[in-house]
Amino acid sequence: MKTVLSKNQIKLITSLQQKKYRDQHQLFVAEGNKLVSDLIEANVEVEFLIYTKEWKASNSISRKTKINNRIETDALQIKKISTLKTPSSVIAVFKIPSRIIDKADIQNSLSLVLDDVQDPGNLGTIIRVADWFGIKHIFCSPNTVDLYNPKVIQATMGAISSVSVIYTKLEELILQYKNPSFPIYGTFLEGEIIYNCKLQKKGFIIMGNEGKGVSEKIQNLVTNKLYIPDFPNGKAVSESLNVSVATSIICSEFRRQEF
Repeated sequence: MKTVLSKNQIKLITSLQQKKYRDQHQLFVAEGNKLVSDLIEANVEVEFLIYTKEWKASNSISRKTKINNRIETDALQIKKISTLKTPSSVIAVFKIPSRIIDKADIQNSLSLVLDDVQDPGNLGTIIRVADWFGIKHIFCSPNTVDLYNPKVIQATMGAISSVSVIYTKLEELILQYKNPSFPIYGTFLEGEIIYNCKLQKKGFIIMGNEGKGVSEKIQNLVTNKLYIPDFPNGKAVSESLNVSVATSIICSEFRRQEF
């Protein structure tokens, strides 16, 4: 049976486009069949599942799945709460999950560390890259764009359900883990060409802000400076690589060396 969304429901859901209301209500919005399905399968608690009759006909969600409010409505109602130019036939409001840090796991694996990455598309893509290359933890500075920004959520294409993203003070984090057997990697113009380096299977890989790069105080904590060379050497090229593209190249080389 079709339901018309109440004014309060519309107000709540649209307010979640802003970080202060996401923080206040501890909720975030996801749109699209794959993204919504992946988050549900990852057991992220659903506050609202809002869908059309057509979506319901071709998708089955078990009644045992914890969904606090199931609302069947129409495309016009969904358009009122969607952030997309072409709204999907399903939107879900999820509860922001708590994040547990497994120190032993971090000490024995690679993690990404993002120093004030600002663009939502970049963060979303980096999360996808991490998922692709089996990196389970991403640590973000407090000034990095919010994980639950709708544009970040969409850009992850569901990878957000597989990667743990934690906001913390980076200097304190790095000092907590830094030791002779746990390298701190970062990319710099004066670094060693990454393809000439013997890379370890554990450590932090620091990626900097789109315009400023890695901040000075974090630079001072880096133990292994890497450089992604242009090709051929000396040719006039773009000023720099996009941070998500650079992250892809770096993660690929780390994993390549494991084969």
